[in-house]
Amino acid sequence: MWLATTSLAPAAAAPEQGADLQDIAALESLARAEAARQFPPLTERQRFLIGPIQPLLQLQRCSQPVRAVLASPRHMQDRATIELRCQDTKPWHLYVQVRIIGTSSVAVATHAIVVGSVLKTTDLKMEQHDISELPPGFLDDPAIAVGLTASRPIAGGAFLTNQQLVTAKAVQRGQSVTLVADLGGMSVRAAGKALGDGSINQRVRVQNLSSGKVVEGIARSEQIVEIISQ
Repeated sequence: MWLATTSLAPAAAAPEQGADLQDIAALESLARAEAARQFPPLTERQRFLIGPIQPLLQLQRCSQPVRAVLASPRHMQDRATIELRCQDTKPWHLYVQVRIIGTSSVAVATHAIVVGSVLKTTDLKMEQHDISELPPGFLDDPAIAVGLTASRPIAGGAFLTNQQLVTAKAVQRGQSVTLVADLGGMSVRAAGKALGDGSINQRVRVQNLSSGKVVEGIARSEQIVEIISQ
């Protein structure tokens, strides 16, 4: 991360005890405003990262308006250095790094989620965060998460990622299912029992309860297993 670079003019002495100090937030606003003049308009998924200006930096309040200027006539595509100048009886100047960073919507857990929970819309909310803060596999669309199952505990306020979620099981071991097979254009159905767990469109072994034969099929829903032609 680029940090604020501070440089006080030699004539600037440390403020006297109890002196009126310059407001850091106001300086950040000045740097941001000057950066906005230097760059094309930001998109809705971009923002300026200012400094940070060290909060313990003690600058005597300038009796004149602080000027913000680009420190160099040339700057990089996504960052610039802004110089803040105080032309007072005790002048000082401050260099502030400004960077453009991307942001993204991300799904965040609204509360603690236990293992095995199937996520509902009320279990998550969307927030905007800097992309640099987000973990690999973060979810930027709530529709992706709804209906998936938590494979590990998720703390309230945590970012949701695809590593934490798995497709809900359509078929569970021991469950009664309907076996469907296509025999020459004719659909044949039979009662069966799942011999393992399976998600939608995953392979699962099942037993035909009429013949006792064990076959492999594809889970198409919570009740239907399509038999794969042998």
